[in-house]
Amino acid sequence: MAKVINGRKLAVSIRENLKRKIARSNIRPGLAAILVGNNPASETYVGLKEKASAEVGVYFEKYLFPSKTTQISIIRKIQELNRDKKIHGILVQLPLPAHLNENKIIQAIDSKKDADGFHSENIKLFLKGKSIIKPGLAVGIVKLVESTKVSLKNKSIYILAKSPIFIDPLEKMFKEKGANVESGKKIGNMKKTDIIVVALGRPHSILSKHIKNSAIIIDVGYNRKGDKVLGDVHPSANKKAGYFTPVPGGVGPMTVAMLLENTYQLAKYIKSH
Repeated sequence: MAKVINGRKLAVSIRENLKRKIARSNIRPGLAAILVGNNPASETYVGLKEKASAEVGVYFEKYLFPSKTTQISIIRKIQELNRDKKIHGILVQLPLPAHLNENKIIQAIDSKKDADGFHSENIKLFLKGKSIIKPGLAVGIVKLVESTKVSLKNKSIYILAKSPIFIDPLEKMFKEKGANVESGKKIGNMKKTDIIVVALGRPHSILSKHIKNSAIIIDVGYNRKGDKVLGDVHPSANKKAGYFTPVPGGVGPMTVAMLLENTYQLAKYIKSH
């Protein structure tokens, strides 16, 4: 029978540890979030980040922009936050409306205030093993897989996603654990794959016929349909798996916990330089 990987429970232990570290330090980390438009999933995520920040002792600011806002308006706000001494981490909630260039907006963030670890400079440093922080989403996913206690050595892993910003750090981390990693944008033959990470943004697109019995499935999808939240993986595939992350309650809470950890690490770095 498939076992649930409880991201909420794992995230609570990380947040509690972070809360203790912040309380013992004389640092008040500051995090600023930029939200554009009224995407319900994005609004939910920013709300979770705000609540979790308050729980651990991170100062939080939120900036809302209408969906038709200009790119220069967002970049100007980012430049202002880059100079703000009480802000140590900046995040832009993705996805952005189609008329905005996500990459240009993310690159406008000072790389030493890039809380998500998405800035090209931070990705380069991470891939060389020299970064201040690690990409929070990738770290969260690896921790979720490791929580199953299944050894990653010689395991086959398929990352089903579109973005190199997401794929490259995750691939590096899994390979360092001894796994054999492939990635792609299309649902291919994963019937022999041990671990599947899905981040397509297409609700219930992975079916039981796509996976083998006892596979580990990490569902990064977060899709709103009416008043429901659906992952990229169909329940029939989750039932066939050995372990799976639920949506909600899997990857999301871990990503938030790692974002806050990164904000603390950036605050420590800024204070010491």
